[in-house]
Amino acid sequence: MVPVLKLVVFDAYGTLFDVASPARRVAAEPQFAAFTPHFGAVARDWRQKQLEYSWIRAVTDAHADFWTVTGEALDWALDAAGLGAEAGLRDRLRALYREPDAFRDAAPALARLRAARLGTAILSNGEPAMLDAAVEAAGIGGSLDAILSVEAAGVFKPARAVYDLVGREFGTAKDEVLFVSANGWDAAAASGYGFATAWVNRTGAPRDRLPWMPDHELADLSGVPELAEAGQ
Repeated sequence: MVPVLKLVVFDAYGTLFDVASPARRVAAEPQFAAFTPHFGAVARDWRQKQLEYSWIRAVTDAHADFWTVTGEALDWALDAAGLGAEAGLRDRLRALYREPDAFRDAAPALARLRAARLGTAILSNGEPAMLDAAVEAAGIGGSLDAILSVEAAGVFKPARAVYDLVGREFGTAKDEVLFVSANGWDAAAASGYGFATAWVNRTGAPRDRLPWMPDHELADLSGVPELAEAGQ
């Protein structure tokens, strides 16, 4: 029997929410003029260290919540740019990370999935308060059936225990789920777990060399509803 898709699960940061937006917004604020020339590098380093620290904590069983990891990564990125002592900069960046800009294609994609009577959820490294604040700021809470945080598993992605949270919450079989992520490693790992997967490759990056491959590759979220509807 061909599986019938019932649920579309999204990664949050980098997929629904633009993780570079806090740095970009601060760069436009006059009081942080010293930051402006460095915002691109800080945004890049901040994200890279955030992911690296989450992976290291996962494999060494040294879990801390994602807000803590995000702060540690920011400290590294600011020091690397020589801005660690810039008054008020760290606090301002952290405050804006609570309410990152949603990508323009996020709300329309979620709305169309809801109209197609498909379940929708977030599965994220973010801790619950971070995710709630981001979802509320984006105004997409009404298009989500659940917001799942790795804190319920006590380990970061791509641990299988994180992907287990979906079936625990919804009672779905793995092949009834489409998992969508803009992080290639996340989409690949979810494919290895058994989900149908779509990698949202916004930057045209090459595929990661991992034991698994995403089932689909999309340029943005606009193609997700059509893909999901085809699986119903």
